[in-house]
Amino acid sequence: MGEEKFEQYLKERYECQVQWYDERSSRNKWYSQGFQWAAIIISALVPVLVTLNPTQRWITITLSTVLAITTAALKTFKFEENWISYRTVAETLKKEKYYYDAGAIEYATAEDKKQLFVERVEALISSENTLWMAIQRKKEDKGTVGES
Repeated sequence: MGEEKFEQYLKERYECQVQWYDERSSRNKWYSQGFQWAAIIISALVPVLVTLNPTQRWITITLSTVLAITTAALKTFKFEENWISYRTVAETLKKEKYYYDAGAIEYATAEDKKQLFVERVEALISSENTLWMAIQRKKEDKGTVGES
């Protein structure tokens, strides 16, 4: 693989993939932690509100409904699992570039280091996509759909 083609691959494919996984990881981390904190806070508030102000049932009912939705969203959309999965792929892609730059592992003896890099990166992306598809099929079989 020529230098120009490799640089194009790095810019148009590799860097875009690292950025995509990094952004998705951050977004899912934010959702995961936000929904978890909301569930914790609402869970703590409901019994206090029932005790302090039993005549204001609509507040308790509303918060209980929000708690149920929050808990269902955490389970359905699997934000924490996605966060960890996307972060793992992003970091593995970054690590692959470090290996390439250092001439480490298989790069030390490869005839075409650029080609090996492309093959390893594409294999990683492909395996993550295959796993994602398997998870989506499993969700469809169970009757749930969520962002991954």
